[in-house]
Amino acid sequence: MEAPAAPQGPDSPAEQTPAAEITVTSPEQMRELGRRLAKLLRPGDLVMLSGELGAGKTTLTRGLGEGLGVRGAVTSPTFVIARVHPSLGDGPPLVHVDAYRLSGGLDEMEDLDLDVSLPDSVIVVEWGEGKVEELTDDRLQLVIHRAVGDTTDEVRHVTLTGIGARWASADLTVLTA
Repeated sequence: MEAPAAPQGPDSPAEQTPAAEITVTSPEQMRELGRRLAKLLRPGDLVMLSGELGAGKTTLTRGLGEGLGVRGAVTSPTFVIARVHPSLGDGPPLVHVDAYRLSGGLDEMEDLDLDVSLPDSVIVVEWGEGKVEELTDDRLQLVIHRAVGDTTDEVRHVTLTGIGARWASADLTVLTA
């Protein structure tokens, strides 16, 4: 299902592609979404993930790691803040950041040298809103919604929105198939 594009005009902070909406009904489907998304990613891409605790951000990132063919198990970097997973082939490394514990904006993120890693890597940031947008004008935002209060329900609704010239012509609806 395709949602309407955000309004464009002089007040728009960045170009946005129409959002893709995907319903995921299991952790394996979330990983598969990550594997499919990995095929669209290239070095220099910033992916921002948001959603409440337990929504599936790290599960999706595991799939990204599998799709990118990186070394090491992708686990939540909550306490180490960031993990780098080098490529096992000729693809880009995956830099997985969990900004949940970081209270500052880009200043605090600068200590991670993400701006140095970005041109050669795919950077995935969980909880990055208000913290990493200044790294690049182009980013892919994924918001994962789940039923509140029902921890047994595996259904998730994922909204993907591409921002900037990099994503202006990307067809995110290919991920809904």
